[in-house]
Amino acid sequence: MFDALEKLAYGISLSLEPSNLLYAAIGSVLGTLVGVLPGLGPVTTIAVLLPLTYHAGSPLGAIIMLASIYYGAMYGGSTTSILLKVPGEAASVITCIDGYQMAKKGRAGPALAIAAIGSFIAGTVAVCALALVGPLFAKFAVTFGPPEYFALALFGLSLSATLSGGSPVRGITMVLVGLLLGLVGIDTITGVERYTFNIMAITDGIDLVPMLMGLFGVAEILHNLEEKSRGSLLSTKIGRLFPSRQDWRESSGPIARGSVIGFFVGLIPGGGAILASLMSYTLEKKLSKTPEQFGHGAIAGVAGPESANNSAATASFIPLLTLGLPGNAVTAVLFAGLLIQNVQPGPLMLVKNPDVFWGVIASMYVGNIMLLVLNLPLVGLWVQLLRVPSWLLSATILLIAIFGTYSLRSNFADVTTLMLFGGIGYLLRKASLDAGPLIMAFILANILDTALRQSMLMGDGSLLIVLQRPMSLTILLVAAVILTAQLWSHFGRTRHRAVPSEG
Repeated sequence: MFDALEKLAYGISLSLEPSNLLYAAIGSVLGTLVGVLPGLGPVTTIAVLLPLTYHAGSPLGAIIMLASIYYGAMYGGSTTSILLKVPGEAASVITCIDGYQMAKKGRAGPALAIAAIGSFIAGTVAVCALALVGPLFAKFAVTFGPPEYFALALFGLSLSATLSGGSPVRGITMVLVGLLLGLVGIDTITGVERYTFNIMAITDGIDLVPMLMGLFGVAEILHNLEEKSRGSLLSTKIGRLFPSRQDWRESSGPIARGSVIGFFVGLIPGGGAILASLMSYTLEKKLSKTPEQFGHGAIAGVAGPESANNSAATASFIPLLTLGLPGNAVTAVLFAGLLIQNVQPGPLMLVKNPDVFWGVIASMYVGNIMLLVLNLPLVGLWVQLLRVPSWLLSATILLIAIFGTYSLRSNFADVTTLMLFGGIGYLLRKASLDAGPLIMAFILANILDTALRQSMLMGDGSLLIVLQRPMSLTILLVAAVILTAQLWSHFGRTRHRAVPSEG
């Protein structure tokens, strides 16, 4: 424990360097901005800004900025959820339920304050827990062999397919498409081209960054331009900002429980902030002595979910940094950011890049302080940003995406990839298909393929070695149980809706 605290102090010293503080400040402001503006979200913003980090000069500074955007959006998303009932990003959907009702009753100030303070407390708890748990995860992961990584990759795919929201059948379909796209290019073992159709531009595989920027950035722009209506600004005043003693009494328990729930949910690949918020809200409603107040302005319905989503956002860095497995769409984009900086996330990151590992963890605490300062006094300013015309915002983002993509390799083929996947992403949105499982599968495809080949070599051509090793067998069994339970639940609900009611 003392060793972890000592290294955390080392990370804080790195994060307090002027250049890194500047990157944290830029990321925090951008994160709050995209959280406030409905429709953008952290995935879109990080994907669009990925090429800019290539020129940052410092791997640590670049990742600090991207990470700051992520948890900054967790803060900013609560503002429009409470004031306009328009979630700035997906994880703030739950906050709309009671936050907006508080605003209608003239209690927008306490709702905004408890959301910001709860997020700060949860973020602080999660950073301390991350410093303790992260090295243990890394030591544990070092003992993994190819069979364990094969099982772990399948585990991540099953979770991303079933826990990402919506139909698990659609999620599995997206996973299969992602695996197919991830295997495009020259086979590293045999040297044979796979699924390239003699197209020279993809012989090295489909480039991740233009793909991400297209699926999330360009597709989001096209979707937003199609939406003609935007929420009107709240006409009532925010009122008194700080919560009363009664508000604190009602919020302290939900903040503590939300911090713990969010941290453990964030550790699970495929879990993430949305699931953590929903679990926190459900728990608080069950524990409340007055559950009938939920949905009508209960401050616990704001405190718990907001704490949970910030804690989950921080915890999701553990599987990313220590196992090299992104747990959701945002950490998948951050995974690409690390690769751009020639930093390979995984068990050896603590040995090869300890400055990046500890600097990023410590910067989260520094960033949380910045965000607390940004969100409370400047809430009026953030709301005014909703007046920015959508066409101007979309045009600016599109230009940044195009120039950023071209600047990576000065290759027009990357711009073509950007536009192609922008169209694909738009069509996926129209078909109500989530691109998150596709990206997860795309990233895990090479890990799965390599681990499969190596496992079969270890087993003399047989894959039974995966079932003969206790850890890989346990991981596969857990994945199978989760996948089966989700499919059973989905088809059970479908059959229930299909049976006509009597009478």
